[in-house]
Amino acid sequence: MDAISVLAWYDRHARDLPWRIPPADRAHGIAPDPYRVWLSEVMLQQTTVAAVRKFYQRFTFLWPTVQDLADSPIEAVLVEWAGLGYYARARNLHACAIAVVRDHGGVFPNTSAGLQTLPGVGAYTSAAIAAICFDEPIAVLDGNLDRVLARYYALDVPVRDAKDELRAALQGSVPTRAGDFAQAMMDLGATICAPRKALCMLCPIQPGCIATRTADPTLYPIKPQKADRPTRKGHAYVMTDADGDVYLQTRPGKGLLAQMTEVPGSDWAGELPPPTYPATADWRHRGQISHVFTHFRLELEVWSAMVDPKGMDKGWWSDPKTLKAEALPTLFRKVLATAGMAS
Repeated sequence: MDAISVLAWYDRHARDLPWRIPPADRAHGIAPDPYRVWLSEVMLQQTTVAAVRKFYQRFTFLWPTVQDLADSPIEAVLVEWAGLGYYARARNLHACAIAVVRDHGGVFPNTSAGLQTLPGVGAYTSAAIAAICFDEPIAVLDGNLDRVLARYYALDVPVRDAKDELRAALQGSVPTRAGDFAQAMMDLGATICAPRKALCMLCPIQPGCIATRTADPTLYPIKPQKADRPTRKGHAYVMTDADGDVYLQTRPGKGLLAQMTEVPGSDWAGELPPPTYPATADWRHRGQISHVFTHFRLELEVWSAMVDPKGMDKGWWSDPKTLKAEALPTLFRKVLATAGMAS
């Protein structure tokens, strides 16, 4: 792969991203901030750039340094993360900030191997930070790069079956400007060699690409067979008091949506269990919501009632006007909306 052509293209067409140092500035010695690169990479896992921008800007406004983030309570981080999804990332983010401050004096390790010792930092994230911030000559292989390389080599198997081979092939092309090269390849996948289009005539690596010689380059990468996504079912109970405040509680510290805010509910099972209301009241069925997680689809029957707050001491009562400030994941915002409460 012609890294010189890739970098020349990047110097002209690099995307303007709030966490990125433009190539011209990088050439003049302005170095990326590892904290901001790390924050963006964690947010971008399973999430689009468009969705991440406002969250990134909010986080860096509230916590401009890793020290600020480490000093913040986890509850505040979860509130700001609500709506971004994959909430284990927020818990790992906070744990990583604490580790950087506690174990490294607030300075991120400058190698991919050192970065992988931090909580929640795996092979991809460590490589991205090490390349972008410190120009470590290491291959950075994300979802966009998977697609670009699958087309470049006209890979005849799903990417997941050839990850090691693709990483080795990319490693052989990494130049001295490793960080700019990594970001250039990401930009190629996001703008030129996109999921549903391949603008081959604009692509700097088109001369060596095998898929561009086929009838339809977008047939690559080969899609793996999808496993069936099971459906789980349950109940969600929205309780209000005489003042209209809604009862909320914190989910357990481990498992799906750990430490996030919820309304009480049943277990989630393959068959819908009968409702077991958490308080004696005149319960009304308000409808059903569905929500898709990575490995299963969830259907919840939503119930609401006005209840006597006595004895409801495992959680707290929240004014509906302040629900936006609660650490409610999208699932439970759907539940509240179905019960007639804006969140």
